[in-house]
Amino acid sequence: MPSTQFNFKERYRYQNGFASYHESEAVEGALPVGANSPQKPPLGLYAEKLSGTAFTAPRHKNQQSWLYRILPSCGHSNFEARESSTFNTNPENKPWEEIHFIPNQLRWDPFDLDETVDWVHSLHLVAGAGDPTMKTGVGYFIYAAGKDMAANEAFYSADGDFLIVPQHGVLDIQTELGRLVVRPNEICVIPRGIRYRVTLPDGPVRGYILELYEGHFELPELGPIGSNCLANARDFQAPVADFDEDTNNSWTILAKFAGHLYAAKQDHTPFDVVAWHGLYYPYKYDLGRFNTMGSVSYDHPDPSIYTVLTCQSASPGTAIADFVIFPPRWLVAEDTFRPPWYHRNTMSEFMGLIHGQYDAKTGGGFQPAGASLHNVMSGHGPDASTHEKASNAELAPHKVGEGSMAFMFESCLMIGVTDWGLKKCQKVQEDYNAESWEPLKPHFKLKPGQKIDNGLKSIANGTEGDKAQVPHYT
Repeated sequence: MPSTQFNFKERYRYQNGFASYHESEAVEGALPVGANSPQKPPLGLYAEKLSGTAFTAPRHKNQQSWLYRILPSCGHSNFEARESSTFNTNPENKPWEEIHFIPNQLRWDPFDLDETVDWVHSLHLVAGAGDPTMKTGVGYFIYAAGKDMAANEAFYSADGDFLIVPQHGVLDIQTELGRLVVRPNEICVIPRGIRYRVTLPDGPVRGYILELYEGHFELPELGPIGSNCLANARDFQAPVADFDEDTNNSWTILAKFAGHLYAAKQDHTPFDVVAWHGLYYPYKYDLGRFNTMGSVSYDHPDPSIYTVLTCQSASPGTAIADFVIFPPRWLVAEDTFRPPWYHRNTMSEFMGLIHGQYDAKTGGGFQPAGASLHNVMSGHGPDASTHEKASNAELAPHKVGEGSMAFMFESCLMIGVTDWGLKKCQKVQEDYNAESWEPLKPHFKLKPGQKIDNGLKSIANGTEGDKAQVPHYT
């Protein structure tokens, strides 16, 4: 499919391009010409710089934007801790709630919708690694909300970039830089510090979030693939400037800071950016536009060919976080076991299912709105029923994943699970391993009369230096 056919129609206009230098003005002439911070910006606006990287970051990594707004964002009361007993997404700072690092394969039943909470209070940290205060690592969240955020309320995370993966329902997101509609089979990235408000125009919502505590997402290198394919830069969409003029009403600004919730008051809307330009902005992407690669001869390629976005570590080719999808695609490989092979990785894999059935897990336990975690060096692969089917299937060209979209948050980090993810959510499938892999049967069988001969019998009584011990004789 070249693009997804959404039931909920688009509401807004966008600018296209990933990591493109964009500029937008809601009122003609609001952007200054030839200067970023003139003595008197046009229309009586204030100039404010929003920095997503250090000023001196290399040019190809540097992400900054200039905002031209009615009042600067600094005009607010002191931030005060809010609901610290119930809102804490950094549980390693709470001695009574820990992150558990365990080697077991884990799988979760679908997480419940919760119509009693808004976006902010629906966030639950399931798993993660690192520390937002040190800008290292990742956090994996589930959100499930049924209410709009309050009319005069905005939220931001100082901890990292939010990669939002909707599974159910539609998000209408008003950000400082403009508005986005995000639907299942789309993703959205809201960078660290950008303020936004979430409303639910089509009822309750549920989905997944990867919060990236360090760096920013980029498109993966294509290498021998060439100049196009996978996620093409032109298909990413950024908002156009859209502002409210409100300097009379009280607003609450909610901040996620080191995993805790803080609140401040101000007497003007945060959504007063009349124009902006730069490289630091929210964006979205339709997963239906992903151009899938695959083998046209033999063997199942590594899942890295399905990478949409990546954040690389200091070691080239090793990611702090990869966002990988498994979209509808044709399989044509000859004499090949076509599902993913059994494997143990130095990388950890957290998987979710937006809709449909994942082709490597056909037993029914991996469901939309559920999840799984296969941690560092924990063995996994197709369940027993999938292995049996794939081992005996007729190897004609075959399309898999019709009506399905699974995804993976992959990381080089060892991922810990919170008390909420392991116990309080009550969604962990205790029989995951027993159902998936313990039923696998041995198929090893010698042919009649075949003997095992590895060359050792003839030198059973050999001595050091025996020439029979090729190639190690002296």
